[in-house]
Amino acid sequence: MFLIGENLNVMSKKLGQAFLERDAGPIEDMARAETEAGMDMIDLNIGPARKAGPDFMEWLVNVVQDVTRLPLSLDTSNAEAIEAGLKAARQRPLINSISARPERIEALMPMAKKYNAPFIGLTLSAEGIPRDANERGLCAAEILAAAEGYGIPEEDIWIDPIILPANTQQLQIQGCTEFVMMLPDLAPAARSTCGLSNVSNGIPSHLRGIMNRTYLIMLKRYGIYSAIVDAFDEKLIAIARDREPELEALIHRVMDGEDIDISKLSRENTDYVKTARVLMGQTLYSDSWLEV
Repeated sequence: MFLIGENLNVMSKKLGQAFLERDAGPIEDMARAETEAGMDMIDLNIGPARKAGPDFMEWLVNVVQDVTRLPLSLDTSNAEAIEAGLKAARQRPLINSISARPERIEALMPMAKKYNAPFIGLTLSAEGIPRDANERGLCAAEILAAAEGYGIPEEDIWIDPIILPANTQQLQIQGCTEFVMMLPDLAPAARSTCGLSNVSNGIPSHLRGIMNRTYLIMLKRYGIYSAIVDAFDEKLIAIARDREPELEALIHRVMDGEDIDISKLSRENTDYVKTARVLMGQTLYSDSWLEV
C-alpha cells in the first residue's frame, strides 16, 4: 500500500508554531522522520492559508525538499498556493484535492493538466458530503468526466470517499468501504485513497490507533491503493506492508459475519474484534466500546 505521511500539518500542536514563524528546523526534522518511518510521500497540509499562502507553500516545499527525496502532496484549499507548490516541486507532486464542486474543478484541473500532476478527487459536491456508496460513485463520476474533458488520464486520479468520524457518523463508515470496493468497476485505472485518521477524529486519543488500524484492514481487504496516515504508528505501517496476516485474517472473519468467541482470544485481539464490530455497525459507538 502507498502511504502518505500526515504529520506535516499546520494544525499540529508540535509544529504549529514552526509553521507560523517559518522555523525550518522542526519542519526539516519531521520530514526526515517521516522519510525514515517508511512513508512513500509526504503531505504538506497548510490549511486554508488565506494570507501569504503561495509564498508560504513555496517556502515549505523548498524546506522539505532540501532534506528528503520523497514526492510531496500539496494540501490546501488555496488554489494559488497549490500552483506555487507545483512550480516549486522538483518531482511530480500530488494535488490534494479537487472536489466535484464546479469552482474547485475550474480552478485546479487546468493546473493538474498544465503541470502534469496527479490529483486526489474528493467525493464532495455542491450538495455536500455523500450519504452512501452510490452517491460517492456519482461524485466520482463527475470528477472523472471533468478530468477527461481536460485530457487528464484516469491513472492520474486518486479518489477519496471522505471518511467521517465513527463517533458521530457511524452509519457512513460502511459507505466508504463499499465505495472502495466498487471503484474498480467505475474507473479501473483510477486509484483509491483516504484520510485514514478521520475515522478516529474526536475520540479519546488512546483509542485512535486501534480504530485507525482496524479500519485500514477493512479498507485494505477491498483493495484501497493508498492512505494518508500517521507516519509513526508502527503497527499500522506493518499492516499496510502485509506484516500482520493473522490480525488481518481475524478482522476478515468479523467482516464475513462469523460469530467469534472472544473469550478464547488475547486481550489485544479481543479489542480488535470489538473495534471491527463498531466499524461494521454491529455495535453502537461509545467511547467505552472496548470495555463493553
